[in-house]
Amino acid sequence: MKKIMLTSTGFTNRNIEKKFFELAKLPSDEIKAMFIPTAAITEDAKEFVPLCKEDLLIAGILESNIVTYDLDRIISCDEICDFDVIYVCGGTTEYLLDRMNRMKFSVPLKKFLDNGGVYVGVSAGSVALAQNLPENLGYINCILNVHQEEGTECACIDTRDCPTIKLTDSQAIIIEDNIITIME
Repeated sequence: MKKIMLTSTGFTNRNIEKKFFELAKLPSDEIKAMFIPTAAITEDAKEFVPLCKEDLLIAGILESNIVTYDLDRIISCDEICDFDVIYVCGGTTEYLLDRMNRMKFSVPLKKFLDNGGVYVGVSAGSVALAQNLPENLGYINCILNVHQEEGTECACIDTRDCPTIKLTDSQAIIIEDNIITIME
């Protein structure tokens, strides 16, 4: 069962955090999280990495259960499946996608999602799964614009015709198998 959460700013909206726990189906202190800060290559983006990690800590995930992976080596399907959650920070989407593709990350990610793991994208970590750029990971057939003043209406959506979806900082796209919903 595919479980993906695409956000502009992570768990800043507590309804999104609550939905995350519904997807994870584990108590916070049992969740093992892979934390990927790779997209944060500019000085501005690097300032947000501690805030992203804080998202997980405030949610109750133990620091000892959070492992940073910087897409600096190829990871095996077995290794990635030891985690319950993959949390991918924002920054430069092009750089993130380049590293994901060079490290052949899509292969273990597919296995992770097929095994019930939860992917949480923040900003660039969300856009990498949409159709914005060539060689994207292709988990949602749309153009995704994050950090928008006005977002797309909250509802179940059909992405067959590759619409443009706009997310505010308090919205998320939830993908559960083939059901795609925007929530706030």
